[in-house]
Amino acid sequence: MAHELNDQEIERREGLNHLRELGIDPYPAALYPVDATAKEVKSKYADDADRWEVCLAGRMMSRRIMGKASFAEIMDHTGRIQVYVNRDEICSGEDKTMYNDVFKKVLDIGDFIGVKGYAFKTKVGEISVHVSELTVLSKSLRPLPIVKTDADGNVHDGFADKEQRYRMRYLDLVVNPQVKKVFEQRTKIMNSMREFFNSKGYLEVDTPVLQPIPGGAAARPFITHHNSLDMEMYLRIANELYLKRLIVGGFEGVYEFSRNFRNEGMDRTHNPEFTVMEIYVAYKDYEWMMNFTEEMIEKAVVDLHGKTEIPFGENQINFQRPFKRITFLGAIEKFTGTDVSNMSEDEMRAFCKTLHIDTDESMGKAKLLDEIFGEKCEPNFIQPTFVMDYPKEMSPLCKKHRENPELTERFELMVNGKELANAYTELNDPIDQRERFEEQMMLSEKGDDEAMFIDQDFLRALEYGMPPTSGMGIGIDRLVMFLTNQPSIQDVLLFPQMRPDREHS
Repeated sequence: MAHELNDQEIERREGLNHLRELGIDPYPAALYPVDATAKEVKSKYADDADRWEVCLAGRMMSRRIMGKASFAEIMDHTGRIQVYVNRDEICSGEDKTMYNDVFKKVLDIGDFIGVKGYAFKTKVGEISVHVSELTVLSKSLRPLPIVKTDADGNVHDGFADKEQRYRMRYLDLVVNPQVKKVFEQRTKIMNSMREFFNSKGYLEVDTPVLQPIPGGAAARPFITHHNSLDMEMYLRIANELYLKRLIVGGFEGVYEFSRNFRNEGMDRTHNPEFTVMEIYVAYKDYEWMMNFTEEMIEKAVVDLHGKTEIPFGENQINFQRPFKRITFLGAIEKFTGTDVSNMSEDEMRAFCKTLHIDTDESMGKAKLLDEIFGEKCEPNFIQPTFVMDYPKEMSPLCKKHRENPELTERFELMVNGKELANAYTELNDPIDQRERFEEQMMLSEKGDDEAMFIDQDFLRALEYGMPPTSGMGIGIDRLVMFLTNQPSIQDVLLFPQMRPDREHS
């Protein structure tokens, strides 16, 4: 359904046509010679005798018409700055078109303009730009929401509807400039991690997003069709098996920031499309990886905030090393009062019933343990805590514990009641790995649509030999949430998944 224009939009289109009638291209393609930013001018200008000529460009965010002289405010990627526009300065001779017909009548809030002039201070001491030349760079055909702030700092008429902000992130970034800081911080966090990995000599790589088998995790995949090969393909749910192939191939350490896809539910901490960093290092184990992980995270927090203790919601989270450690079964016993280590699947299902945890017949022992831990243990881990030594049934890609073959050498890092990182001493015994995959297939036959597929090529790679290896994956979106104090994953994704906007489709 076509969008029906309102009065303001009709008026803006009339202004667009008027610009063209005046011979002014409202969308010029020529290079505009910007040589300064709003932040640079405001931070570097001093009352020097030498006049500082500058050229800036940005979106016009306010305007005050005062006869033949006016003030406006333009916003670029660094912030806002005031500009002073005098009719006689930007117009030559008798032709006052640029001021009277363009600046006063046709330009609107939201239009992009370029200005050339010199920096100066107004009588009230505000650093501004005295404009000598004004250029129309892009006409805005829809009005921006006008954000008003009262004397007490309270915002009125802002672009505050969460759903609309997520749908129209481009508009959110314009009228809520504080949002940009979160995404700048996201990049700083990832850069800090890259610096850490690169300093150790590990290599950043790319692995396939389209995969013939959705391996490396227990999750429901998105399915698509490859026309040229005439075969079903899957969007990756994890990049683990490809990275481990590279360890087989002889790399010492490899890592990847990967976009993963899981066809599952959405909530405040889950999005079907998400970013994960996974790293694999040869000749290491999960104990080494715990130390490595806490060092990496502490560095990222300090690089971002200059300290290790930061707020998240009502809690203060301290990321200073070392983090607390507890075993998986020890955590269940601590928070339920029951030792479940020797329970059968039927006993486990009965125990879930006493805890008022819903189950069904498709759930194997691993899923039942996961439900118990999620319900009774996870919410208690506010400060960073490594939960270690998971039961074998829960970790089909993980090496058996060297002291207890019923357990695996695995840890998850819990923060504020949520999993942040997951790591193993990797399983490199191809026979054991095949048996684990076959157990997963049995779960699939029972109706578990998150059970793993058998990846025959990965098994073949293992049969050529993979050295002792440790791997770790960390959810970047969730890490950014914790480090920037954002309550929802949608607040750290530029374009989160949304239902179709029927009104504007």
